[in-house]
Amino acid sequence: MLQITSLLIILLITIILFIWGRWRYDIVALIGLLLGVIVGVVPFESAFSGLGNPAVITVACVMVISYAISQTGILDYLIKYITPVSSNIYIHLLVLCSITAVLSAFMNNIGALALMLPVAIKTAEKNKRPAALVLMPIALASALGGLTTVIGTPPNLLIASFRAQITNHPFSMFDFTPVGLAVAIIGILFIALIGWRLLPADREGTKSLDELFPLQDYITEIKVPSESKMIGKTVKDLEDIIDSELIIIGLIRRKQKRLVISRDEILESNDVLIIEIQHDDLEKLLDKGKLDLVHDKISSENLRSDEIRLIEAVVPQGSRAEGRSSQGLRLRSRYNINLLAISREGKAFKKRLNHVNLCAGDVILLQGHADTLAESTVNLGFLPLQEHDKPQPATRNAILSLGFFFAAIVLATLHILPIQIAFTVVVVALVLTKVIPVRKIYASIDWPIIVLLAAMIPLGSALETTGATQAIVNTILPLAKHLPLYATLGILMIITMTLSDFMNNAATTVVMAPIAIKLAEALHISIDPFLMTVAIAASCSFLTPIGHQNNTLVMGPGGYKFYDYIRLGLPLEILVVLVSLPMILLVWH
Repeated sequence: MLQITSLLIILLITIILFIWGRWRYDIVALIGLLLGVIVGVVPFESAFSGLGNPAVITVACVMVISYAISQTGILDYLIKYITPVSSNIYIHLLVLCSITAVLSAFMNNIGALALMLPVAIKTAEKNKRPAALVLMPIALASALGGLTTVIGTPPNLLIASFRAQITNHPFSMFDFTPVGLAVAIIGILFIALIGWRLLPADREGTKSLDELFPLQDYITEIKVPSESKMIGKTVKDLEDIIDSELIIIGLIRRKQKRLVISRDEILESNDVLIIEIQHDDLEKLLDKGKLDLVHDKISSENLRSDEIRLIEAVVPQGSRAEGRSSQGLRLRSRYNINLLAISREGKAFKKRLNHVNLCAGDVILLQGHADTLAESTVNLGFLPLQEHDKPQPATRNAILSLGFFFAAIVLATLHILPIQIAFTVVVVALVLTKVIPVRKIYASIDWPIIVLLAAMIPLGSALETTGATQAIVNTILPLAKHLPLYATLGILMIITMTLSDFMNNAATTVVMAPIAIKLAEALHISIDPFLMTVAIAASCSFLTPIGHQNNTLVMGPGGYKFYDYIRLGLPLEILVVLVSLPMILLVWH
């Protein structure tokens, strides 16, 4: 009992930390794992056993394959033929949600949303619709699409792994399809025909650069007159002249504009500088440096040139940028990128931008060299919000990527190779054929998710080895024995959904799957309907912006508030329960 109590306390602490959100979910999972090791509920030799779990290997491979396919440009090429039908909002949403769901069935959910996010924003702007009407629908559609295949979402892979441990036969590639496809179709129809009306049409969301980021409030132009004491001094000297944050982001000299300049640049008479400074400190700068204010209105066009471009991007949950400032990321010194603006929940920051710690969902405006800005933005972990110039589809790479992927799906479906082996072969083949560089393999993997899975799996195993799952089942068994099966599954689904709305869906699966298995065994019923119930419920976290990374990603660009997710998410979750339970009983009981 001491071990059971210790483990349940650790899991409770872990869940509370997930909900609190103070630390990233992979750190929380590691804390839970280490506590389990310290108190002895997780043996030393099993602490890192999760790294070798087939589900973890498969998730990592899917991330790499998703990246390789997205970089061929083939998906963007196909999407361009579909977006012209967006004039009717019902068709617009049906097309966007359907494409997102199909992509999500075979790709990483975040990868699918990353492809569709710029398309959704662009088509919404073209039809003069608020971004709020399209962004949450495609985020939810990415989760619905993931329900349809074993690789569609980490919970499905984990559930397949749990089944393999009990029966020696994991769920195959399309075992999830009958239930998942029914839920996805009904859910997307609801969103496109009715659900979008529950979203706020008055949210500001993504607007033009000048509307979203009022640059004139903290970016201005100053002139170095002939009598200025700064003539002959460097840009660094000017930035250090006052005890305040001042950033020189551009120089106009003899009608030639340069927007990325060295701090060692020598200032000359009549230079015009584009600067970023707090309004309260501007007068102090002008007075101390004997400088003149130029009364030209600054807009986004003043900050572009043939060699320099701007990119709007969003900060994803769990990215390397989350919780760090521009200064901490060394955007200027290492990447030659200027952070021009930050918008959080529709409100722009105007003070000390380089010291603001970025949060998941923040929309940022970056400036840098046209040749490198797009790649650097992605490498830093940001998700661009606009379609940037991409090469035409590379026929060879597209054929090889899709061909290898399709072959792996066939091999896994026919049980010729285990899914983790088939997908590992694809990754190796992509490298050997030079479709993807070796360095991009590790860059394309979402390591926080991998660490989360690897840390939570030993804790899930501890539920079984300590007898905690049996103790929990013994508590609820007297009630379950007197309920019809659909009611028992319904309660299991609602509990799992509620947990998943506040903590990572993979962590929810690891906690709930052992309980579901033990409950099924105690009732002398097949474990399959119970596992399917957990798989569906864990992926349907629609009530909060923190339930899934994609929910967080659209919060800033869509201008959503916390309660906006409840407005659409609650009826959608109710619909999922009503559709999935009969389908689970029909197919798996």
